[in-house]
Formats: sequence, C-alpha cells, structure tokens
Amino acid sequence: MKSAKWRIGEQTVLERLGALHEETGEGGPVEWHKMGAGWSWTKKQGDEEDHARTAAEGWQEIKRRLTAETHDLYVLDEFTYPIAWGWVDLDDVVTTLRERPGRQYVVITGRRAAPELLEVADLVTEMAKIKHPMDAGQKGQRGIEW
Repeated sequence: MKSAKWRIGEQTVLERLGALHEETGEGGPVEWHKMGAGWSWTKKQGDEEDHARTAAEGWQEIKRRLTAETHDLYVLDEFTYPIAWGWVDLDDVVTTLRERPGRQYVVITGRRAAPELLEVADLVTEMAKIKHPMDAGQKGQRGIEW
C-alpha cells in the first residue's frame, strides 16, 4: 500500500537490521519488497484492475515463499485493504495461512480485518488513536509518521 517511490521508516530500519546481520551475524537475513502501487487515497498510475492485478501478483509471491519456507517472519503491511477491496481473495489467504508449513510467522497490518482472518490468527491486536498532534493541525513528522 505504500508507494514503491517512497523511502519509508520501516524500510530503513529493516535494511539496517539486514546489514547488521551481514556484518556481525546477529539476528537473521532481511529482505524488503514493495508490492503494489501505493496509498489508496492518492492519485496512482493505472486503474483499479491494474492495482488488483499487482496485489494478486504480490500475494502469489508471498504464497510461493510460504510454501518454500523461505523466511521465518513475513510482515504484510496494510494487507487488510487489498483483501477488503477484493483484490486478494480472503478465502485463499485464510487457507494459505492455516495450511502454511513449518514455523513461519505472518504479521498482517491494517484496519477492519475480516472476521475470517481474525479467526485464523494466533494473535490479534487493535490500536486506537486517543490523541495525536495531527488533531491540532501538526503535519506528519519524520521518524514518527514516516
């Protein structure tokens, strides 16, 4: 959901963790992949069919990696949205997560997760804003929002 053109904080920190592993052997290897066209509320190239196709292609890549047990941890950031929009099939996601081999952790973020997704999850949390500087008109801050 985040534009492949942007350099975001999550990417920076994960790349640093990957470099730390390469330099010292601490932790584990890290890969970072951006899939899709970017935020849902900004103007993007292509139409909804294009975005649905790229989301489905991204999901197929995740499925391939889960089947191959490529990683121990996957973070599918903002993944509830392409599911909710029908770009990625909910039943396929649920089945894939339920039947994934080995000991692989999959973290899915985003709001309004489907009940079926919550059912198959081992851990569910909900974050709710109580107060935020944006409420007083402050713009997003580097290191906090991005």
